[in-house]
Amino acid sequence: MGKRKDFLRTIVEEDIKSGECKEVVTRFPPEPNGFPHIGHAKSIAINFGIARDYNGHCNLRMDDTNPTKEDTKYVEALKDAVEWLGFTWKNDVCFTSDYFPKIYDYAIELIKMGKAYVDSLPEDEIREYRGTVTEAGKRSKYAARSVEENLDLFERMKNGEFKDGEHILRAKIDMSAANMKMRDPLMYRIRHAEHFRTGNEWAVYPMYDFAHCLSDYIEGVSHSICTLEFENNRDIYNWVLETLGLTPERPYQHEFARLGINYTVMSKRKLLELVEGGQVDGWDDPRLPTIAGYKRRGYTPESILAFCDSVGIAKANSMVDVSQLEFCIRDDLNPKVPRVMCVLDPLKITLVNYEGNEEIETSYYPHDVPKEGSRKLPFSSEIYIERDDFMQNPPKDYFRLTPEQSVRLKGAYIITCKEVIKDASGNVIEIKAEYSKESKSGSDTSGIKVKSAIHWVDANAAIKVEVRLYDRLFSVEIPEGVADLNANSLTVIKDAYIEPAVINEKPDERFQFERQGYFYADPIDYTDAKPVFNKIVGLKGSWDKKKTKTETVPKTRAKKEQVDGEVVAMSDAQTALFTKYTQELKLNSEVANTLARDSQLSAFYEEALSEINSPVSLANIVTNEVARELKQMQISELKFSTSQISQLVKIIDDGTISNKIAKQVFEEMVKSGENPNKIVEDKGLIQISDPVIISAIIDEVMAKNPDNVEKFKAGNIKLLGFFVGQVLKSTGGKANPQVVNQLVAQKLK
Repeated sequence: MGKRKDFLRTIVEEDIKSGECKEVVTRFPPEPNGFPHIGHAKSIAINFGIARDYNGHCNLRMDDTNPTKEDTKYVEALKDAVEWLGFTWKNDVCFTSDYFPKIYDYAIELIKMGKAYVDSLPEDEIREYRGTVTEAGKRSKYAARSVEENLDLFERMKNGEFKDGEHILRAKIDMSAANMKMRDPLMYRIRHAEHFRTGNEWAVYPMYDFAHCLSDYIEGVSHSICTLEFENNRDIYNWVLETLGLTPERPYQHEFARLGINYTVMSKRKLLELVEGGQVDGWDDPRLPTIAGYKRRGYTPESILAFCDSVGIAKANSMVDVSQLEFCIRDDLNPKVPRVMCVLDPLKITLVNYEGNEEIETSYYPHDVPKEGSRKLPFSSEIYIERDDFMQNPPKDYFRLTPEQSVRLKGAYIITCKEVIKDASGNVIEIKAEYSKESKSGSDTSGIKVKSAIHWVDANAAIKVEVRLYDRLFSVEIPEGVADLNANSLTVIKDAYIEPAVINEKPDERFQFERQGYFYADPIDYTDAKPVFNKIVGLKGSWDKKKTKTETVPKTRAKKEQVDGEVVAMSDAQTALFTKYTQELKLNSEVANTLARDSQLSAFYEEALSEINSPVSLANIVTNEVARELKQMQISELKFSTSQISQLVKIIDDGTISNKIAKQVFEEMVKSGENPNKIVEDKGLIQISDPVIISAIIDEVMAKNPDNVEKFKAGNIKLLGFFVGQVLKSTGGKANPQVVNQLVAQKLK
């Protein structure tokens, strides 16, 4: 079979050998209430993979028992995910709703056997009567109803005579069972909601534990494979099938560890919050761990399956490093995709001794990739290189272009810097250089020695493209929700330049941009008139180093190193500013370094500082928000003034608005140039700090999440962030985070 043995396959083989299993039948049974994610991919790979390996079949079944949350669009997304991963299901897609009549009949049988009853206790009393781990539960007084009364009530429930929650059907098992799931579990609930397939035919819907095992039985499933969270549900699964006498040829449940990845959330509820809250751009946002998101980002089915295989099938839950997934996509793309050149942050080079133009024949693939294909690279006297591939005052181990150091243009010539052109603010805007005619790649007779080659594009022939750089959606390793989002998870570069063959000849959809990473032509937004590329993954990661310890990582200098001041030595004037900012104004060294090195930023900061004595708060806004705008324009082009930024800092410092709302206000200032006070007033963004108001909101959040309250009190203190995030979300970010944190901590004690 070519598949390494795991404990599930061992079970299947033993069942086949003993004759207990005549045909291996599995199923993938998702609820159609959200888009499938990477955790579903693992389940798909296991269920369809086992059926394939043992010449059986796997059903795709929609567990559509909750009409309030399900939708046809989710069904289509699930079908697409299975097909995209390379699997097919037998016959048509199955739906639990197809079995509603049969499942209802099984419930009638249990009532007639005295094994089920209609309970009329309120929901909170049902929860209270369950007891605790150390105390037995208490059976409802309604369990004493006669069979006839239960049959009558259940039929009237089905006919829609009662309100939601007025009655519920329960199994009669054991209110003192050690497994609390067995303390008279719920079987049917009333739901007056239109089902996307059955319409208003039903007013009662079966609960998961009741419908799931019976759907498996009806379909002839031999091995019901699910995640560990359903381990305690197995007792109910077996009780239902055995009590109804549905043996032999009945299914058996087996559990495996669900997939957990750091810096990622895979709760469909939390993913839905992100989608509906607008924090991401739909279910297929490339930052999400959904199959649709990975697909749009440029991941391949092969890489997803390789990742699932590398994780393995275990019996204990564990956390997988996201870099392991990134390694799998690199490993898959490396031997497949063409190498091309794209400049993300262009710096113009004018070759003063070059005349005319030419085309340089260059392979799409390196010598160690056994694929053929080449293109013609336009070359002229004007080219673009990456801005960080030139330094005027480089550190000792900088190997790219400097006033004293030549460099090779990859696949072309060696060039030497002759003159550095700067603007009025001291920023480098152009390099005058000379090329060596005898140094052409493949026929170099120049004798010039260089230490590196850099990528480039012809300034006249290159095509402008939009490049979307994706980082992790969350900034913490184990995120709880919105409060842990990474504000820098998406960077959009609108003025990148790519070699023309990529657009005109379209050799592929996925590419390795030399020295940048792997990229994918966005399947939705890409047009020839406006090409858009998504960054799939960078060239190297921590997992690559774990997997290939003998490989050495090229000593490339990232842009961040220049900003941090670890590369270029400061001038005397910059050193003086740095000293002032760190010693007199008490700024941290990173912020001070950024300000001191950038003449535009420091000028803006100094002018704003003359209007408000809040050096730290002001520096944070200038080096983050203002700096982002100054990368695209000069100070004179900004719609907002230093005075307005000072006003923004003031209303942050005095608690009028939160830091989160400040970002929203700043974005409006960028677009309109409006005064921050007026924006806050017009949009009603004043921060809520009143403990009475915030306490009421916290009470509402806790009332809606009783299970999480119990988990927190049982020791899961990480849920503090969840409650804080929910309160902030319910106020649109206007609640004072400090007050929220303090009050939430008090109320959860």
